[in-house]
This record gives sequence, structure tokens and C-alpha cells, in this order.
Amino acid sequence: MTEASDQKNWSATVLTLFPEMFPGPLGLSLAGKALKKGIWQLETVDIRDFARDKHRSVDDAPFGGGPGMVMRPDILAAAVDHVAISSPGRRVIYLSPRGRRLDQALARELADQDAGGGGVTLICGRFEGVDERALEGREIEEVSVGDYVLSGGETAALVMLDAIVRLLPGVIVEGSALDEESFAQGLLEYPQYTRPQVWEGREVPEVLTSGHHENIRAWRLRQAEELTKARRPDLWDLYLRSAKSRG
Repeated sequence: MTEASDQKNWSATVLTLFPEMFPGPLGLSLAGKALKKGIWQLETVDIRDFARDKHRSVDDAPFGGGPGMVMRPDILAAAVDHVAISSPGRRVIYLSPRGRRLDQALARELADQDAGGGGVTLICGRFEGVDERALEGREIEEVSVGDYVLSGGETAALVMLDAIVRLLPGVIVEGSALDEESFAQGLLEYPQYTRPQVWEGREVPEVLTSGHHENIRAWRLRQAEELTKARRPDLWDLYLRSAKSRG
């Protein structure tokens, strides 16, 4: 297992049965560059290292019957406690379809280096889930990356970490780029265009080549509002309520 260490920068520890799945895509592009620069740290803990038999078993049949297997509370709790020794006060999250939905607000909350211990511990489940007593006994939060079922929590952890890491200071140099992304202002992002100016008979909207920055800003806002209203009425309702409360 990889030992946790005291770090001043934002760090993540992933409890998993498949540590070889990390960093995976997080070792590439923006997240990978930031990882190499030490802007954030990533470590993995193999849950099987806390098994108590020669077969390194971590699961057992569910009480009450039913298909599949359930991760044992004693083994999972031992892994969580191991990380807590070197990372006290850090939020511990179990990736679960029944948890709070991951959104941009939660990603920003978890990226805040002044809160939550400057990092997060993620638990990747397998089988039919984990024993409820482990979640209750260690006050573990549950977060979902969407209303669908994955084979395990590792893929969900990669999604969550990618959403968080790109918000850390120094990962994306152009700070304004974050302000104009989808969900940053509660809206989907406006359409983007680049060269060639005419492609297959389709022209770039004239306003974008006008050089009139205020008109461009207004056009982009209108486009973002129209897209959000048409494609995500749930976000549109939230946006309207937020605008009403501000004004």
C-alpha cells in the first residue's frame, strides 16, 4: 500500500481493490501536468492489505440473503482509520449511486484548500456495496456521479477527481476560462467557434467577428440562457430563482 503523507497542497487518497487503475487518465493532460508539478498529490491504498486471512478476502454474503457479496465493515474501517492517522479532519467519501449528486458546486467545495483538510479520501466500492455500519461508524459521506450503475467506484472516483483538480489554483492558467464554463454561472456554456470562418457553407455568427466586446458578451449570455432553457429546464429554473433572489 502507498503510505499517506503530510502535504500542504491538495491531496487525494483512494481506497480501492484496484490501485493499478490510478492515476489512469489523471496522469495525462491538465491533471497529469499538475500532478507532476506537485500542485496536487494522489495516493492509493489497497483495501485488501487490511484483510485478515491468507486469501485476502474483503467481502462476505449479505445477511438476509440476496445476490452478490458485501464489503466487510471491519476491513473497510481499518483502511479508513489507516488514512485518518496521517490525514486527520479530511472528508471521507464513498462513491455511491444513492449519494448526493456531484455537481460543480460540490466540486468547488471539495477543491477549497482552506476547508476539509485540503483534500479528500475516496472509497471505491465493488460487489453489492459496503456494510452500512462502516458508513455510519466512520461518518462517511456518499456521493453519486450520476443516475446509472458502474462496475465499481474507481471510474466514479476518476470523474470526481478530474472535476476537482481542474479547479485548484495553478492547474488552469487562464482563470477567466473557469468563469465561462458550463455551470460556472448556473448556465450551460455558449457555443464556441474557431477557424475557418466559413465551413461547409456554415458561417461563424457575425457578432463574434465584430470586435465589439459588449455585443459579444451579450450574445454569449443569450445563447447560454437559450441552451439551458431548452436542454436543462431544471438548471434554468434554478438560474431564474437565483437571479430573482439577487435582484
